[in-house]
Amino acid sequence: MTTAPETGRLLVDGTGMLCVTLLLHLRERIRDAAPDTIVHVIVTDPAAPLDLPAWCHLTGHSYLGLLPRHRTDQTVYALRIAADAAPTRSGAPWHRAPS
Repeated sequence: MTTAPETGRLLVDGTGMLCVTLLLHLRERIRDAAPDTIVHVIVTDPAAPLDLPAWCHLTGHSYLGLLPRHRTDQTVYALRIAADAAPTRSGAPWHRAPS
């Protein structure tokens, strides 16, 4: 993970992770990120194009979509951190945490 506070960007490398593991890893990495931080997520899981926007919708983060390829061996998606994101259960990123 690389962060550059002056630009409000964060890189999360999910290479080799299946979706649930990727979402748990992503959730951990963005936990302390400021609202409006742009997060670039490197993925290899073929389900990511469906799972990332669905997870963003569930939590309230803004899904920004697929980024143009800078390297042919990486697929990168972007999202924007919401100030009022809904938390998810500790081991279940597809379920909102009880209020």
